[in-house]
Amino acid sequence: MRTPSAINLSAEDLLALYRRMLLIRRIEERLGEDFKRGDLPGPVHLYIGEEAVATGVCAHLTDADWIASTHRGHGHFLAKGGDPRLLVAEVYGRVGGVCRGMGGSMHVADFSKGILGANGIVGGGIGLAVGAALAAQLDRKGAVSVAFFGDGAANQGVLMEALNVAALWRLPLVLVCENNGFSEFSPTATVTVGAIADRAKPFGVPSAAVDGNDVIAVWQAADAAVRRARAGEGPTLIECRTYRLRGHVESEASFLAGSYRSDEEVAAWAKRDPIARLAGYLDEHGLAPASAREAIEAEIAAAVAEAVAFATESPYPPADQARQFMFA
Repeated sequence: MRTPSAINLSAEDLLALYRRMLLIRRIEERLGEDFKRGDLPGPVHLYIGEEAVATGVCAHLTDADWIASTHRGHGHFLAKGGDPRLLVAEVYGRVGGVCRGMGGSMHVADFSKGILGANGIVGGGIGLAVGAALAAQLDRKGAVSVAFFGDGAANQGVLMEALNVAALWRLPLVLVCENNGFSEFSPTATVTVGAIADRAKPFGVPSAAVDGNDVIAVWQAADAAVRRARAGEGPTLIECRTYRLRGHVESEASFLAGSYRSDEEVAAWAKRDPIARLAGYLDEHGLAPASAREAIEAEIAAAVAEAVAFATESPYPPADQARQFMFA
């Protein structure tokens, strides 16, 4: 599939998208390595291969806008402007983490950045995003709310409830389905019928199905949806068809009896890597020299090292913290 032209995107904009995707990739790679070394207190669900979705959507958002995430939420957190030091420290379970080490990998949240939080419940963030959209509508300051969810969550009843009430009240809501081809270990085709983007049709809600490995395509679809939401024209559903290059969870080899996908399938999708595709687009159109991307790579490597150092230097939460944060 050809990359669409980068309408309204300057070379600087494209490099910013490249930088954000690369930050997500390098942070996730490091966390994957740390898990395998036994440095993390629990397993991690990595976003490797799906970076274009969060990056393309969140490029249109400010700290005043809201997002609700999933169990695979590190990429959303970073794409929305979350501090990588606070993310890594949280995944490490340290007191310096964004949730003081109490949330861990699947519950990173930062209200100051409009990040309602990752969620271990399938589809659990959709209802939260509807509430945030209603609050934004009542505030009348032009904020929008975005719900990220997977193809498995598209079968949860809360999606239909969200589409119904958001259409009825014309809420500033953008629903983003990250269809990565698997509901945990089940191929999507074995558990989901029809196109997920078509779920919006009975409610009269506009929808789009885009190549989720093409950050420009995602950016364009999100641009239209966010503009529509800010103008008071109601919700939009975007289905981003993508692929996770790592397992559902990094610990899966320890409990799965066998493989649920072939090496050939993973290799074929690796050729559609969203970061490499954007790099190729930049080269093809002469928008940035290789030296610019090399500088970004060095910058990201330093940021990852800083985040890991911050996390490892932060202590574990004190025992008495277990009784805190339970009541307002």
